[in-house]
Amino acid sequence: MIARSSSPNLMAAQLSRKHAPELPSIPDRLYFKIGDVARICGLETYVLRFWETQFPQLKPNKSGTGQRLYRRRDVELVLEIKRLVHAEGYTLPGARQALEQAQHSGNAQASLPLAGGERRKRRDTTASIISRARTELREIASLLASPTVQRPRRASRLTAIPAPSGSLFPGNTR
Repeated sequence: MIARSSSPNLMAAQLSRKHAPELPSIPDRLYFKIGDVARICGLETYVLRFWETQFPQLKPNKSGTGQRLYRRRDVELVLEIKRLVHAEGYTLPGARQALEQAQHSGNAQASLPLAGGERRKRRDTTASIISRARTELREIASLLASPTVQRPRRASRLTAIPAPSGSLFPGNTR
């Protein structure tokens, strides 16, 4: 027996949730090895290596030993390529062209879809950084405006020469 939803809107929301893939969360790290990126994106490592040859935007750094080191924006780009190819049905040349158009229009970052939680997290992080910078700038401004702050004086380059005492050894009083 099939359970039917009483509301068509609820059913449409459930269907759209099925078709809208959830973006995986990307750990907060500076670099990711190819195996980590493959695990995050749900791809094989050979696919990532092949996509590097097909998409000029995808250029991970390499360590001294030749290990690929992906940055966060590289991982986001891989997720966008995967979305275009697997979910939207683009061919690789079509996906490359779509990415180039987004880059030329200045919407490279805006074209990367962010989950609601990721967008909120990024906005909150940015707001807290700006707030801390404002606080520090206010503190600096108040320190500079305060008349009680003693600024260190530069040491004089001239040294006092004692008056001649007639003795070759001034400390000796015999």
